[in-house]
Amino acid sequence: MRHFNILIAFFIVFSACKPQNKSQEPIREPVAEETFEYFGAQIVDYNAMTSGMMLKKYKSMAKTDTLASLFSGRVTEVCKVKGCWMKLELGNGDETMVRFKDYSFFMPRDIVGKEVIVNGVAFVEEMSVEDQRHFAHDGGKPDEEIARISEVKKTYAFEADGVLINK
Repeated sequence: MRHFNILIAFFIVFSACKPQNKSQEPIREPVAEETFEYFGAQIVDYNAMTSGMMLKKYKSMAKTDTLASLFSGRVTEVCKVKGCWMKLELGNGDETMVRFKDYSFFMPRDIVGKEVIVNGVAFVEEMSVEDQRHFAHDGGKPDEEIARISEVKKTYAFEADGVLINK
């Protein structure tokens, strides 16, 4: 009887550890691979969140939170110096600053207005005046606008390890 109880306990533990196969509907329909240009890690567009969904995630995050994410958004600005960062529209006038993991790849500087998919880590940060001025300069902002930057700003940030640009 004791061996039978051990066998049953073993069976319960083994079946509880079995992965569940849950079929999920894609959040966003996948697109044929030929329609994308890859940068960084090769990623897929399957189950990418929309920018509106990502904005809701950002709104619920605290400064110390991070969130592994895959989402799509429209490019509003790119670093004019060498494409080392870009900004994506989230909706309601909000945007996220996307930088690239380990500074290992850059974006073409002519992609403003294009739809992209980014994979990486989202976080909320407080950007210093110095950093804001640096990014404004790299974005080609006029000196008068750069000089008006005078206080620390809460920003939505993203470190991407892979980017897909819709051709």
